Amino acid sequence: MSFASEPGRDDSNLPPVNVVVPDDARELDRDVLAYRREQRAQRRRQRLTRFFRPFRAPEFGGNAAVIPLIAICLAISLVGGAMLSVLTMSPASAPTLSGGQPSPTSGVQASKPAPLPAGSVELGGATVQVRSLVTSAIALVPAGCDCGTELQRLAGQAVAADVKVYFAAAGQEIAQLGPLTTRYGSGAAQAAADTGSVLTAAYHPNGLTVLLVFKDATAAVVRNLPANFQLTPALRQLGEAGQSGLGSQPATAQPSTA
Repeated sequence: MSFASEPGRDDSNLPPVNVVVPDDARELDRDVLAYRREQRAQRRRQRLTRFFRPFRAPEFGGNAAVIPLIAICLAISLVGGAMLSVLTMSPASAPTLSGGQPSPTSGVQASKPAPLPAGSVELGGATVQVRSLVTSAIALVPAGCDCGTELQRLAGQAVAADVKVYFAAAGQEIAQLGPLTTRYGSGAAQAAADTGSVLTAAYHPNGLTVLLVFKDATAAVVRNLPANFQLTPALRQLGEAGQSGLGSQPATAQPSTA
């Protein structure tokens, strides 16, 4: 501004400028903040430019070299996220398979089916051949066996699988078959008195022993059942021949998860 010239005119013929000086400097805070934000954004752009500058060099393929770098970063992020989700997944939230019965080839293995012994038992006051008790589960109750809960569980699973179930015993235990059958048989079990010790001599029950009898009079032996055993899948195989078809594989006891 030339003080020798007219007021409000510039010697260089520039347009007049209206400059307002505020009375309080705090009125400029908003402008100062906007200026600082612009400065920070500019510094960020400069840092990114310096970071990607080597990849834009002609020997690295120019600007096209940035695309593989972005793809690599994205892949690392995806892999890291997947690993984190696996590590933090609890057993309760883990995915489960559904829509079918438990596999009949997993669980507690039984013996391979073999023919029932020759002989007879007393069934409802009549003498019947052991080999006529087909498509059934025969529980051999040894002396002193406190196994009422297991007998009830077996009877319930036999009813669910639509097979017959017998409670068999020899010697002094024959007198207890009636009460055991009435109390734990679920209305389906029958008492089989092994008066000739045919089954006892053949299988030597030690604790509750279960015979899974197929339709061809072969039987698989299941011993040492856990308290929460699940025999239903194996019981459903008893309509097959034990030495052919599905019955050619040993029957199994699937532990229950309930």
